[in-house]
Amino acid sequence: MDQRLPAVAQQLLLIERELRVLALWSVEPPAPEALASVEPFCVDSLRFEQWLQWIFLPQMKTIVESGLPLPAASGICAMAEVAYREAKVVGLLEALRAFDRLIEAP
Repeated sequence: MDQRLPAVAQQLLLIERELRVLALWSVEPPAPEALASVEPFCVDSLRFEQWLQWIFLPQMKTIVESGLPLPAASGICAMAEVAYREAKVVGLLEALRAFDRLIEAP
C-alpha cells in the first residue's frame, strides 16, 4: 500500500472543506452531458469548482478507498490559479498545492 494514501485522503477532505467554506459547493449535480465532457477539466461545460466536486474528488476518493495507484503527477493547483486569478481563494489554493506536493512526493 502507498504510504501517502492516508495523507491524500485527508487532503481531499480539506479541499472539500475549502469549497464549502467558500460557498463553491453545490447541492445539485450538473447535467449528465456537462459531466460527460472530454475536454480537460471539463472546461467547456463546468466551472472549475464543479469539476473539483463532481469529477476530481469522487475519482480520487475511489482511488484512495480502493488502494489503487496514485497518479504519477498533478498540476491541479496551476489550473486553479488560472481559474481563480481574480478571486480570493487562498485556502483552496493552499489545499490544492499541498495535494500536488503529496502526489509528486517519492
